[in-house]
Amino acid sequence: MIAVDTNILVYAHRRDHQWHERAAQCVAELAESGVRWSIPWPCVHEFFAVVTRAGIFKPPSTGAQALAQIDAWFAAPACEPFGESAIHLDTLKRLAQGSKLVGGAIHDARIAAICIDHRVSELWSADRDFSRFPGLKTRNPLVAAWRS
Repeated sequence: MIAVDTNILVYAHRRDHQWHERAAQCVAELAESGVRWSIPWPCVHEFFAVVTRAGIFKPPSTGAQALAQIDAWFAAPACEPFGESAIHLDTLKRLAQGSKLVGGAIHDARIAAICIDHRVSELWSADRDFSRFPGLKTRNPLVAAWRS
């Protein structure tokens, strides 16, 4: 299963972003491929917060636009959103203690733990910070073509 991080989703949604065309193409190809994929719930929440924030985009996406985009992604037949599992805290502790994480890095550890617990084969992200988490393979699909 492939999981998609917030930044790829934001780029795919925001037509005014320099990476929009490539990100939109990657997400569309993934959604149409039939390969199981997911958007972890924390990434859904973060996507909604980022694209609707006036301090980041002028004009920001409306709440209705953001929700319509989320609905479109979730309508893809092979998209399976997921969140924390029953063993989430154990996995999060292991990641946080192993990398001595604090502060904002805990948000990334939360996403990494969710992906690890759900046996994600690859997390698509433009954020290199995820490379610090053992057991989670990451790839930036914007710099390398993806094919099923």
